[in-house]
Amino acid sequence: MDWNKIWNTIVDFFKGNGWTILGFFLTLIFGIIIVKIIINITRRVLSKTKMEKIAQQFIVTILKFVLYLVLILVLLSLIGVQISGILTALSALILAVGMALENNIANLANGIIVIATHMFKKGDYISVSGVEGSIVDINFFFTTIVTADNKKVTLPNSEMINNAVINSGASKTRRVDFTFSVAYETDVELVKKIVTDVMKSNGKIYLTEGNEPFCRLKTLGASSIDFFANCWCDNEDYWDVYYYVVENVYNEFKRNNISIPYNQLEVRNRTDKVVMPYIKTKLPKREEKLRKENDEIDLETASLSEIIKVNKKKKAEEKKKKEAKKEAKKVQSKKSK
Repeated sequence: MDWNKIWNTIVDFFKGNGWTILGFFLTLIFGIIIVKIIINITRRVLSKTKMEKIAQQFIVTILKFVLYLVLILVLLSLIGVQISGILTALSALILAVGMALENNIANLANGIIVIATHMFKKGDYISVSGVEGSIVDINFFFTTIVTADNKKVTLPNSEMINNAVINSGASKTRRVDFTFSVAYETDVELVKKIVTDVMKSNGKIYLTEGNEPFCRLKTLGASSIDFFANCWCDNEDYWDVYYYVVENVYNEFKRNNISIPYNQLEVRNRTDKVVMPYIKTKLPKREEKLRKENDEIDLETASLSEIIKVNKKKKAEEKKKKEAKKEAKKVQSKKSK
């Protein structure tokens, strides 16, 4: 092995490409520095906004990927690599991945919308697509809900965007609605007083102006009269207030001999003679309808035998008509003689 020849080759390579190599390493060093500066500036700017941290991190990650990709392409072009082919292959790869992950990309886009618009947050009690519960996690692809019976439900973000979401935890306070049904003979004012007194007895229920407990007669039903009532409480106290009011109203109704009726059906005994009017004439005799036979057939659906049968029938009818015409001519010629 000729070491002198190898050494001379290396020296000649660096002499001929010295400036290219120097430019490559300078571009690499300054490129990394510039990328880090841009990322740090972006992080500082985003940290001063009200954007969620997960959204900030996502933007920084995407920006970092794009900047390093541009840096790699610039370095490849400096050493003489044709990047047009690389860009074509990269575009085809991105297109293939995009088609394969179409649903995931849709969930990602919807996740960005969910997080950027602050539709809901962790801890909110929501109802969507027949599922309701408290949100325990939100990411760019899925939203995780824990139901009242401690079931963990993971919903894709497309489901959250494409359906109506009822957010009961959007505000600090929440209204609790009730409907109470009592018998018709009940004193209306007494029912209103009992219901409002029960609601006022709970310290978790607001008594401030505009949020006072409310109860009024709403519906005159078939079996009962129905009262609508509501009160306001803090969001976290909703179920405590609801069960407290229902249980204590029931107890106060019993204490005041107010009955909650079953469905009622009124039955009347008729004493008059029922007369059923009727027509005394009997049914008419049946007269058959004359229907014209349709010899036309559908060539697309009919079988070969059906087509042949119809053609034979048509030829026989035409033959009979011709024979009838001949007979008529003969009779006419005989009469003329």
